[in-house]
Amino acid sequence: MITAGDYFKLHFVVFLWGFTAILGKLITLPPVEMILFRTTLATIGLAVVMLFRKSDFRVSGKDVPGLFLTGAIIAAHWIAFFGSARMANVSISLAGFATASLWTAIMEPLSRGKSIKGFEVFLGLCVIAGIVIIFSFDDGHRAGFLVAILSGFLASLFAVINARYTERIAVGAITLYEMAGAAFSIAVFLPFYSRYWVEDGALKLVPTIPDWVYLIILSGVCTVFAFVVMLRLMRKIPVFFIQLTINLEPVYGILMALIVFRESERMDVRFYIGTFIIISSIIAYPYLRRRYGGSLTSQR
Repeated sequence: MITAGDYFKLHFVVFLWGFTAILGKLITLPPVEMILFRTTLATIGLAVVMLFRKSDFRVSGKDVPGLFLTGAIIAAHWIAFFGSARMANVSISLAGFATASLWTAIMEPLSRGKSIKGFEVFLGLCVIAGIVIIFSFDDGHRAGFLVAILSGFLASLFAVINARYTERIAVGAITLYEMAGAAFSIAVFLPFYSRYWVEDGALKLVPTIPDWVYLIILSGVCTVFAFVVMLRLMRKIPVFFIQLTINLEPVYGILMALIVFRESERMDVRFYIGTFIIISSIIAYPYLRRRYGGSLTSQR
């Protein structure tokens, strides 16, 4: 049974993920190097916590490659997300990321051999429309927007995969192996990255003292804690509803940016229209699912 506490936890995790945009702006490292530190620190931190709590690390040998591959997908999502923000801007990155709801509406039922629900596709399109209204973009940033759409697709892909893993593997073990897989995949990618994408091949692998503080918060709170809570919620809440709620991340991000950076950003009518569409889609989902799709409990 889904409780009010579960919905609060879901929104709190989305709030934390919205805070990553703030941390990403504060950290001076480029996206790939930043994600390498993020995943490495997350792996070490979670391993220490699990050892202290005597948690079970064991997973089936046949699951290890899949978990590592899922970790690589997560790393690719983060690289695409932060990379699109560098190629264009944060607004376009978030607008492209919003397509995750539409991808989930298609992939989640197909992964379980079920038909695609029209109302989920409709709500996914509504969310995309809402975020595009908030974050209007111009034709000069098409490449950045395409990379942002890729980040949304990858986010949906690993969410659908993890929804299946949570049915039989402890969430701590899932997070540990996936963060290790993400760190390993980026380490393998670094030689190609430095040769073909970095000017003069000079990687930036020396964080400043403030960078270390922000990286610890990013890896410990916004990654390990948030991922473990989210994976537990996936056992109870449908993955599409989770993905739909995650689209509030840019709204939370804007509000936090106003508080942290105290920027004099003027919110015009598009912000309120887009936010209304997003929130209305999230509120409408439980009603439409009960009417057309059955129980709100995550389907096993």
